[in-house]
Amino acid sequence: MIDGNGLAGAVEDSAPSSNGNEAFKGIVGESSQMQEIFRLVERVADSDSTILINGETGTGKGLIAHAIHKRSYRREEPFVSINCGAIPENLLESELFGHIKGAFTGATANKVGKFEAADGGTIFLDEIGDMSQDLQVKILKVLEERCFEPVGGCKTIKVNVRIVAATHRDLEEEVQKGNFREDLFYRLFVIPIKLPALRDRRSDIPHFVAHFMNGLNRGKKTRVNGISDEALDVMMRHAWPGNVRELANLMERLVVIKGDGEIDIHDLPPKMRQETHNACFAAPEITSDGLCLNTAVSEFEKRLIYQSLEKTKWVKNRAAKLLHVKRTTLVEKIKRYELQKCA
Repeated sequence: MIDGNGLAGAVEDSAPSSNGNEAFKGIVGESSQMQEIFRLVERVADSDSTILINGETGTGKGLIAHAIHKRSYRREEPFVSINCGAIPENLLESELFGHIKGAFTGATANKVGKFEAADGGTIFLDEIGDMSQDLQVKILKVLEERCFEPVGGCKTIKVNVRIVAATHRDLEEEVQKGNFREDLFYRLFVIPIKLPALRDRRSDIPHFVAHFMNGLNRGKKTRVNGISDEALDVMMRHAWPGNVRELANLMERLVVIKGDGEIDIHDLPPKMRQETHNACFAAPEITSDGLCLNTAVSEFEKRLIYQSLEKTKWVKNRAAKLLHVKRTTLVEKIKRYELQKCA
């Protein structure tokens, strides 16, 4: 079982946040993939080079962008974020560059855009892969000339900003398809940072669970003190298509509904429990951290036994025949692996 305090220290120390500022606060990552990203951020933060962060939705691209800003010499200046995919195209240009009064219907006053607001600091262009080609041209101009004109205006505004962009898309592929400008791609692709999906760093899941549990207990005034090994095992095997964001939302649901005590397997969504049994325990993967052969063999045996039991509707004599073992041997292994029929 993991309790609410058992991993607290590991969570707080998982990112190098103690040397000078709290740039990495809230970012959890004990895996080798994330430790390498932390080291890369520390190396490039002060360079002022343009950075392109790539990763699936929910992998924490915004947190890494903010960490880059907080580790840079611009840390005391503004950090301005805008989601290019969440704003209609006809409004995005105004959001980015501002507009003057009367520039279009509804423009009743001058408006300062995100680039001007970020002057001296960092602007984070999230989901830049969703931006239209017309706006891509204007972003390219800012990158090259460090200036722009507000919508409806003729006065050129100069800015000193560091651009960090992010996308869940494969921009090289989008360039080949003609959806993204090649010249802009190469201006953005100076220092690439690729964030791994949660399924590719499963060793971080227990740390996330403890991190979210502790934070939710403080914020929601709950008293959930741990999670059972069985429930954690199911969570470790889930595919997490929504990545860390999905895990954060699930933990909020579990902690709020549970209120106190320990989260067990029956608290998990039925679909998550069922998919784990249907998959009969995902095949182990060899990561950069390596793999314990004995554990992998045991998991394979566990998977085969479970398959045989499901196939025979949990009639142990028939399952033993399928596996060519004695019934007593099968029963002993069922007890050892604590296999249970899915409710």
